[in-house]
Amino acid sequence: MTVATARHILVSSEERCNELKAQIEGGADFAELARQHSSCPSVQNGGELGEFGPGMMVPEFDKVVFSAEVGTVQGPVRTQFGYHLLEVTSRTD
Repeated sequence: MTVATARHILVSSEERCNELKAQIEGGADFAELARQHSSCPSVQNGGELGEFGPGMMVPEFDKVVFSAEVGTVQGPVRTQFGYHLLEVTSRTD
């Protein structure tokens, strides 16, 4: 079974998501930005979502998590919760 670990930052606007992505690409710490800006309870863990398999997250999230290159920041990914920056931290296929 495929499992992945990922971290994310959840914000309410695509514009904010893009601003944070630019900061990360410029060297800012993902976990620190997650703690400061994310509206998800995972902020306490720097955006870490732990380990999960296909179908455990919303479809838009799943699609990225199980296809994106590990260690690259993806997004904005829009779901019913808002806009996510998403980084797959590990995946076993």
